[in-house]
Amino acid sequence: MRRCLGQHFKVRSPVRTDSLSRIFFLLKSNFNSAHKSPATAPLAEPLHLVTPVWNRGTRGTRGLSRAVAPEGSQKKGRSLLQFLADRFYDVQALREYLLRKQVLKVHQKNRPFTYIRERFGPHAAGAYFILKQGGAVKFQGKEWIRSDARGHFSLDFLKFQAVPVEAVDASGCAINYQGLDSVLALKELQSLWLQRCPHVDDWCLGRLHPLANSLQELSLAGCPRISERGLASLHHLQNLRRLDISDLPAVSNPGLTRILVEEMLPSCQVLGADWAQGLPSGPEEQSRDTASPLPA
Repeated sequence: MRRCLGQHFKVRSPVRTDSLSRIFFLLKSNFNSAHKSPATAPLAEPLHLVTPVWNRGTRGTRGLSRAVAPEGSQKKGRSLLQFLADRFYDVQALREYLLRKQVLKVHQKNRPFTYIRERFGPHAAGAYFILKQGGAVKFQGKEWIRSDARGHFSLDFLKFQAVPVEAVDASGCAINYQGLDSVLALKELQSLWLQRCPHVDDWCLGRLHPLANSLQELSLAGCPRISERGLASLHHLQNLRRLDISDLPAVSNPGLTRILVEEMLPSCQVLGADWAQGLPSGPEEQSRDTASPLPA
């Protein structure tokens, strides 16, 4: 082959012997790399733009990393960042996965405890639901029942089948539209605190009408999804005596909203919003602000 190349280049143009050696070496290298055996050639891994199917037998991030990690790379202290880099290849897939995990977690927390309701009644089932959420309940004539730092609580309240629940503190809990079924079964509930509940929205307030005959105190402070529309649906709670609507970021005009709620519920004390909050300034202040300075 080298002799043929030399004859070929001699016919076309005068080429030096060292040049012919260099060309022959390059051709041989390219030929060997092109015909490299499949056993030694590295295989390029395809780029996946979606998340793979999860193993249902694993639970949590640590279980998933152990199930999908290749042999020899399972380290005890594997970081979350390394796990995400191994399992996800674009930001959109990661966001969708985290959203699905969050929705599933909230859905599981708001599932009804049908077996407790059938055996111990609606009051015990409602109290068990609130305590599992991390809240507190108070039976009529009894002390407050709360869970400890680990979420554990005593089941002695299951004996109070004939005693109604008169107060529920679900502040900061993940209760949503579905989870209200357990609360609405408490027909003699007088006080309900839903402060800083991230999933309580206007649709949830529209479901409180079954408690119209008993509910006297309601706190919605700090709920980010409650707006003027949800507060307007409280008109059926005519027995309400105290309503806290402070720190509602979705309410555009707190002062005007308080005035409308007080007109809608004349016997209720509305807390948390000043009348002048969010209202436009008077004509004197407007003229004072917009007046041009006098020339010197």
